Amino acid sequence: MTRQCRHAYVSGKVQGVYFRQATQEQADALDLDGWVRNLADGRVEVLFEGEAEAVERLQHWLQQGPQQAEVSGLEVSEAPLQGIAGFIVRR
Repeated sequence: MTRQCRHAYVSGKVQGVYFRQATQEQADALDLDGWVRNLADGRVEVLFEGEAEAVERLQHWLQQGPQQAEVSGLEVSEAPLQGIAGFIVRR
């Protein structure tokens, strides 16, 4: 059981399409901790941590997002564990 943390930027048609809420639902289902927020440049930023397999599954899901989204790019990097409890949508 190895915990990992990743920091992601999702670009494309990812704002106004239920992306943040859907990301929170996916993270909750995978028992991940972290947050998601919209950025002023139109991208969505996500920080997520948890068991390695769950982290991989959310990263894979972010490549497509919810049905209404059109993801054109995903930048992901490893990050230090943050010790966050729960997953929230940041404003």
